[in-house]
Amino acid sequence: MGKVIGSFLGILVLVGLLLAGYTWVVLNWSYSVGDRAGYAQKLSKKGWICKTWEGEIALVTMPGTVAEKFYFTVRNDAIAEQINASIGKRIVLEYEEHVGIPTSCFGETGYFITGIKSIESSPNIN
Repeated sequence: MGKVIGSFLGILVLVGLLLAGYTWVVLNWSYSVGDRAGYAQKLSKKGWICKTWEGEIALVTMPGTVAEKFYFTVRNDAIAEQINASIGKRIVLEYEEHVGIPTSCFGETGYFITGIKSIESSPNIN
């Protein structure tokens, strides 16, 4: 009976280590990197247990067109403060995409913001 319990505990520890290793890999390896430009619309800290910064920007290609929304997660409080200060302004978000994250505790999206750049407004041309 003791060998069965020991084997079971060994298997549980092995599964836990494999899950932890997998989670570490998907959080530290990015599937893609890029930039998205648009108007910062929303940023809020959400979650019952795991609090994460979740936001959206409106991607507008031309005035008068329907905006596509880009949903993102921010893991860095300093970057979240910069985005909050830019709500309503045109910005560029630098991001890393992570796929296969096993839980939403790390963020609701796979797009993690790594930086922010401000865009100077161009004059209206009539």
